[in-house]
Amino acid sequence: MKIKTILTGLATTAAILAASTHVDARNPKLRANNIDAIIKTMTLEEKVDLIVGARMYHQDPDAAPHIKESWKVIPGAAGRINPVPRVGIPCVVLSDGPAGCGILPVEGEENYFCTHFPIETLLASTWDVDLVRNVGQVIGNEAKEYGVDVLLAPAINIHRHPLCGRNFEYFSEDPLLTGKMAVAYVDGVQSNDIGTSVKHFAVNNQETNRMNNSAIVSPRALREIYLKAFEIVVKESQPWTIMSSYNRINDVYTSESPELLTTILREEWGYKGTVMTDWWGGADGASQMIAGNDMLEPGTKEQAAHIIEGVKNGTLDEAVVDRNVRRILELVVKTPRFKGYKYGNNPDMKAHASVTRQSATEGMVLLKNDNRALPLSSQDKNIALFGVVSYNFFSGGTGSGDINRPYVVSLLDGLKNQNITVDENIKALYQAHNKPQEQGEQKRIGEMPMDTAIIKYAARSNDMAIITLGRISGEYVDRVSSDFFLSETERELVKNVTRIFHAANKKVVVVLNVGGVIETDSWKDMPDAILLSWQAGQEGGNSVADILTGHANPSGKLPMTFPVTLSDHCSSLNFPIDQKIDRRWSVKTGLTHKVKNVDYTLYDEGIYVGYRWFDTQKLQVSYPFGYGLSYTTFEYGKPSVENSQGEVTIRVSVKNTGGKAGKEAVQLYVEAPAGKLDKPVHELKAFGKTRLLKPGESQVVTLTIHTDDLASFDEEQNAWVTDGGKYKFVVAASSRDLRGSVTADVSPSVRKVNDVLRMPAAFKK
Repeated sequence: MKIKTILTGLATTAAILAASTHVDARNPKLRANNIDAIIKTMTLEEKVDLIVGARMYHQDPDAAPHIKESWKVIPGAAGRINPVPRVGIPCVVLSDGPAGCGILPVEGEENYFCTHFPIETLLASTWDVDLVRNVGQVIGNEAKEYGVDVLLAPAINIHRHPLCGRNFEYFSEDPLLTGKMAVAYVDGVQSNDIGTSVKHFAVNNQETNRMNNSAIVSPRALREIYLKAFEIVVKESQPWTIMSSYNRINDVYTSESPELLTTILREEWGYKGTVMTDWWGGADGASQMIAGNDMLEPGTKEQAAHIIEGVKNGTLDEAVVDRNVRRILELVVKTPRFKGYKYGNNPDMKAHASVTRQSATEGMVLLKNDNRALPLSSQDKNIALFGVVSYNFFSGGTGSGDINRPYVVSLLDGLKNQNITVDENIKALYQAHNKPQEQGEQKRIGEMPMDTAIIKYAARSNDMAIITLGRISGEYVDRVSSDFFLSETERELVKNVTRIFHAANKKVVVVLNVGGVIETDSWKDMPDAILLSWQAGQEGGNSVADILTGHANPSGKLPMTFPVTLSDHCSSLNFPIDQKIDRRWSVKTGLTHKVKNVDYTLYDEGIYVGYRWFDTQKLQVSYPFGYGLSYTTFEYGKPSVENSQGEVTIRVSVKNTGGKAGKEAVQLYVEAPAGKLDKPVHELKAFGKTRLLKPGESQVVTLTIHTDDLASFDEEQNAWVTDGGKYKFVVAASSRDLRGSVTADVSPSVRKVNDVLRMPAAFKK
């Protein structure tokens, strides 16, 4: 049966249910205004069917027919909310994200490929909430047209350490930038009247033993760093769902923590939506429900039996079951499927490809550009293209963040599309080295050694060289230190190509097709220019070519710090670097503190994550947080300040003083007066991006901060405390390129919260 046939039938059924105004008291059907009445008529087994997701029928041969049928609705979608036909509850489809809609591409003779958009790290590098909102809107439209009700995205965990395997799915090392990007993404997706599931709540910062690891974190670090982005997106966007993470926080599974899911999320932040587990997350279904984790995904029959038995023997109050069912039904009645939306199965893929191509250019970061090596000049017509990933671009990471895309544009293809000639002999060598891959397949590819005689030939025969260095990232495993550093083969390639081409007075550009931070300090002096392209989606090669040729002016800035070396990160002392654990990431071994950074991870750096650590310690970095060059230059005027009614507003004029149109991301850092608590030297508190400014054109950028957002968390008082005194507000082009400052007096304030999520006594200092 084709997807379209199934969808049409389901949509028709849902439309009839939604349109019905007559309620049969003996057999009522779900409507938006009769949820409580429906719950009263449901059997315990039907309620549990909603709470325990549509367990994967191929792993549960005894699953009921309606559960088996629900898995055929959208092949490849990550999960479902079970239908309960008797009371008119349809199947609700949950699809992976965040770089697009994650479903299978083919059903019978029909193709249902989805657009692969840039990874979240690239989106954060745009520093442009309007752009990210538009990307979210397009992703949401595509998901809706393919029959998806909830997109399992965005992922908003913090880049605590460069080797986390899922950093490519996350936005930034900074919670404010992360939170604001998440707000834009959620608003964009949900503008289509489909839902999002913001994940992974919370402190999901390593893949090693991810199903069982206990993150030992102070309440202050939790509140200021690891929960702050979630707080921002909940208060500003109210995502339809939140996904609890696999790990424990201070020895309690997040999905079983009432302090996290009820006290903080619902009572303190006012969250109104549904909470679901990450897939097979947690251990005790009853504890999860009591904690406020409404839905268990993808669900098992054992979980269902456990919950039913708990109600029958009195260990689980059915009122808890009813509460969770109510939250699920409040989600169901908002979905396109319940409302009878007629799915088209035909999104505008051509238009969406244009969106991903353009958005990717704005998140690429120009790290170096000596002597205006870029953009390419009219003399740069013949290029020697080195590096295996030049011919096999990484469009994104692997795992649930991957997308079944129709194609990937390599850098080779992108340059050809710009009428640039690529050396055919060099190309032939790489194509012989790279075994053919199936369309869209991505895998780790080792760099090919290159004989210096070939490089000398290339320098004689071409106008310049481009070297692409690549790294694939993925779910399930953390990267290893050798991923961070260049291999010996890569280092020799960069050294020899630059030496030989420079001897011929020809320039060399390096493109970094990576999903996370790599080491740059030891080799960045060699090439003339370095473009950080990230993993830019299916149009990646075209987007890079747009930047290289000057059809687009780079305006991306780093959402994380590039350190000199891995050990400079404070968190390196407490991260499973090169840990060999035989894939124990998937094994639930029970709570233990035996193996450091595997069974437990001590977040001993506290709030000093990323630039907060590097800038406070005045450590040398390769590239600072917020850094990025342009093909033009910008001048900042003297900032002004307005301080009234709990808000501080900073205005600064930004002028394009160069010769090309461009955009500038303006950052606002705050330096707090001395107080009781130790604080970073400065913290990002606002940012904005100019429109495209023509040469000589200016724009006033307005940045507003609520004084409550200047608070730090005092663990002794269980309170957010804003110290009174004179604050310094600094406008900047990066965390180390400070352009001007003003001061303002801020009144003190104290906002008490609950005493929760305390560290285990054994780890308290």
